[in-house]
Amino acid sequence: MMIKAKEFGYDGIEIDGKRPHGNPLDMPAARCKELKMKADDLGLDIYAVSGNNDFSSPVPEYRECQIVYLRELMRMTSDLEVTPLRVFLGWPGVTLHPTGGRYDIARDNWQHAHHQFEPEQIWDWCRDGLIESAKYAEDYGVTLALQNHKPVIKDWKDMIRMINEVDSPALKACLDAPIMDDKTPENIKEASQAVKGIQMLTHFGGEFDRNDAGIIVDTQDHSDHGEKAGEQLAEKYLPEFVKNMNEIGYEGYYSYELCHPLPLKTNGEKVGIDFVEKNAKLACEMMKGLVQA
Repeated sequence: MMIKAKEFGYDGIEIDGKRPHGNPLDMPAARCKELKMKADDLGLDIYAVSGNNDFSSPVPEYRECQIVYLRELMRMTSDLEVTPLRVFLGWPGVTLHPTGGRYDIARDNWQHAHHQFEPEQIWDWCRDGLIESAKYAEDYGVTLALQNHKPVIKDWKDMIRMINEVDSPALKACLDAPIMDDKTPENIKEASQAVKGIQMLTHFGGEFDRNDAGIIVDTQDHSDHGEKAGEQLAEKYLPEFVKNMNEIGYEGYYSYELCHPLPLKTNGEKVGIDFVEKNAKLACEMMKGLVQA
């Protein structure tokens, strides 16, 4: 993975805190040290770890398990000598199905588990989980980066509200532009100003190709976010977002993630690793161009 990242032009990598990528059960201190040394040898920065936690469950035992999981991720993050650890409030998860990884089944399960509870009750559970987790983060020298990710968080203002309510130096922001429903320049600017001084990490996604003019085009169907397939992501809201990140002094990474069910070929077969590698290369080229511009 790291060799490919270097080959494709990436300056660093973010480790997802689950199998087969980087579950803390598989990452004792010795392995973290070994991985860090290999990254250093390649000239790659391990710049973040991503948790996949859910503090929103109505079941106390489930919430407590999530705190333990996040605490183990903090240990792993510290052993890797990394500061940012991306966290969620609520995360329905991914379901492994014979047809591939899917989000819809887990989302349905999450909705069913929560439909008898008011949003403010769910919010309170999440806040309690973050308050306790932030105390552990301070012990490990790790900073939690709360992402503006649904379902508990509806938009970036909810993210800011939670950070303010937890009120810990170990909790900051991970504002991602692609998951903002309102991607107008005005809203991007307001959101960016709100995370000035606390923005730790950010991500973008998509499926990319070159059009006839050689321009890198996003070919993914973004209908869930109000976009249409084929729109030029590089010429739409990402330049505005990068510009605003520069204005607030953000010096962190822009992390590419191919985090959606992959498409099928015309014959019904799943796309192969060549599809993933092509997108990783083009995403890196596109974002480096935006940052340099």
